[in-house]
Amino acid sequence: MEEVSCCHCGGYFPPDPRQKNPRYCRKLECQRARKAAWQRAKIRADPDYQANQKRCWQDWCKAHPAYWKEYRQQHPDQARRNRDLQRVRNVRCRSQGRGDPMGMKGSMIAKMDALEHLGTPGRATFSGQFWLVPVIAKMDALKVNIYGIPISYE
Repeated sequence: MEEVSCCHCGGYFPPDPRQKNPRYCRKLECQRARKAAWQRAKIRADPDYQANQKRCWQDWCKAHPAYWKEYRQQHPDQARRNRDLQRVRNVRCRSQGRGDPMGMKGSMIAKMDALEHLGTPGRATFSGQFWLVPVIAKMDALKVNIYGIPISYE
């Protein structure tokens, strides 16, 4: 039987005759790459699988709330790299004029809610629609309506 080239490592391997179209060799690293590729394709194609995976990830995050904080402390180089790459993504988003899927302007990346003063000086009057964004991309943004209530001082 003719040997086949592995999609991951590029090495040649004798294919298993029971497999219809083998593309990955039996090395553990290549099998992990095969599973990851399958999972990415499945998440893109199957909304039920995607919802199930999201729920499982959320459950895991609730069970391990300090994981990312500890990871960043133990891997400062990776944390620095991630911050640098996030800055690049932010600049690219702003330069392309892409807006946020939730309707925010592409140039606005907020870590907390930002309000503009709409009233007369000395009087705080805020009204309109605002986005409450706790962190750049870690949680869902919340859209709120704020209405000013006029107060008479008579």
